[in-house]
Amino acid sequence: MNMEALKSALALLFRNRLAGFGAVVLSVVVLVVLAAPLLPIHHPDLTNPANRLLRPFSTNHLLGTDHLGRDLLSRLIWGTRLSLVVGISASIIAAAVGAFIGIVAGFFGGRTDNLIMRGVDMLMAFPYILLALAIVAVLGPGLINALYAVAVVNIPFFARNIRGVTVGIAHREFVDAARLSGMGSWRIIWSEILPNVLPVIVIAISTTVGWMILETAGLSFLGLGSQPPQADLGSMLGEGRKLLINAPHASVVPGVMIFVIVMSVNLLGDGVRDALDPRLRSGALARPAPVTRIDRETVPEKIESNALLDVQNLHTHFEVGERVYKAAGGVDLRVDPGECLGIIGESGSGKSVTALSLLGLVASPPGVIKAGSVRLDGKDLLSTNFETLRSIRGSRISYIFQDPLATLHPLYTIGDQMIEAIRCHRPVSKKEAMTKAIQLLEKVQIPNPKARIGSYPHEMSGGMRQRVGIAMALANEPEIIIADEPTTALDVTVQAQILALLSDLRRQRDLALIFITHDFGVVAQLCDRVAVMYAGKIVEVGPTEEILAHPAHPYTMRLIDCVPELGGGKRKLSAIAGLPPAVDRLPDGCAFAPRCDRAEEDCRLGTLATTPAGTSRSVRCLHPSLEQI
Repeated sequence: MNMEALKSALALLFRNRLAGFGAVVLSVVVLVVLAAPLLPIHHPDLTNPANRLLRPFSTNHLLGTDHLGRDLLSRLIWGTRLSLVVGISASIIAAAVGAFIGIVAGFFGGRTDNLIMRGVDMLMAFPYILLALAIVAVLGPGLINALYAVAVVNIPFFARNIRGVTVGIAHREFVDAARLSGMGSWRIIWSEILPNVLPVIVIAISTTVGWMILETAGLSFLGLGSQPPQADLGSMLGEGRKLLINAPHASVVPGVMIFVIVMSVNLLGDGVRDALDPRLRSGALARPAPVTRIDRETVPEKIESNALLDVQNLHTHFEVGERVYKAAGGVDLRVDPGECLGIIGESGSGKSVTALSLLGLVASPPGVIKAGSVRLDGKDLLSTNFETLRSIRGSRISYIFQDPLATLHPLYTIGDQMIEAIRCHRPVSKKEAMTKAIQLLEKVQIPNPKARIGSYPHEMSGGMRQRVGIAMALANEPEIIIADEPTTALDVTVQAQILALLSDLRRQRDLALIFITHDFGVVAQLCDRVAVMYAGKIVEVGPTEEILAHPAHPYTMRLIDCVPELGGGKRKLSAIAGLPPAVDRLPDGCAFAPRCDRAEEDCRLGTLATTPAGTSRSVRCLHPSLEQI
């Protein structure tokens, strides 16, 4: 791990305040016990019956003494040192052995998996403390034997966790590719499986160290761990138990230390889990809010318009630490009733973020809407409360997601999910909702809808699942449907069927459709107008036929040049050199200038505004190809 990654992980760790508190407390404890040989304290085993059972804050004995006159502060520091070493060592041993068992069982599967896991099940069938006592009884009392016992009883925990993770990885494409390259099983385990399960192992260790310390202390409390005069926290607690009435401090002192260590380790373990989980590195440590956070200084003045949906100067950012990613940097759109507006651009241009922002679906944290307005029939959706916005989602405005397999719930049937979507907005019985769902499936041309409504998502093909997504979007007769690249993962024949279906439904129901894509062929077939996006901004917008025939912005021209032309063979395909800019470091002027063959010096200065290009078009460019219009 390089220094930048380490700093990022530490920053993420300390964003969880409880984890940061646990890290600080544990660090203080560790530093103190490491410095034990250098501290001006008494010898932990030095007895002095004349000073027995001194109270805390006595002269020369800050925490008092025990029944033999030994200094409790000294014994606490040295005992904590011993308990930490034993607990951490037991965790590492259990993790190493358990992870090896889990990886082997999960990777090889079959008879090997059954044989290993049945043995693990037998160990788990015994109460762990009884199994630990039995191991110590066989090996004999002693701190090292207690360490082995605690490690052994925790091996099944690691083995089961790692085996489950390995099973999910063992049949992934990158493992199959390693096999095809000629790598042997053990090399695949070392180079492909282990790096992927290592974060899980580290997380498991961090969350079980405290439990291991507690188990070791329990064995020492029963007299099976450290033996006199050696002290650890458990043995100190066991000795103090006999003096609970006359000298309660003898048991309270080690008890409080056990509590402090276990709590700080567990809090730190939660922070380590967050820091190592790649899904949380964006800073989303908490559950996303039900609506995108709004942080606008002003609301744009309402512009008189007949548009059904009017978007003005929409800015959506992702705030990750000190970085701000301007995914949507001032988007202006309008959609009329019954119109199909296509939004096109390269991956990462801000199309999906813009669409999600319209309904407040961008995850917060880290997403935040910094400026702009989204008006439906003149009412600003960004100013409404959550209940109002929730009533609009799925009823007046619906969303068709790109991957229906990821958005449909895998444990519920298609019928159950459609019934839920209907009854969320309509006070109808379950029977009526079922009838409506069957009609919708028939409407989207799913064969035998009465039987299919009881199917689970995994039992249907990609095209069928996409049709289900369209049916759910139509469930409450919306005025606007946002379709976010709904045909990207489908083959060309299914794609054509889905596009024809959407076109027919739009005409039949007079729906307004916002269609997000990166394919000009789809735009030409379906859309009335098209908005071209680049680096979070609309760079050109106008009627589809005009833009396809005479593109004004250089980016639009280059996108069209990337589309293959069947049958002609006269036009050479031209890729766009370079990559889109990082939206956290956007250049001044036109963001497309570094990749544009028409760029001049003035293109790299200031801020570019959208200007009219003809009667029905606009373009964000200082040197557009207006001679073609």
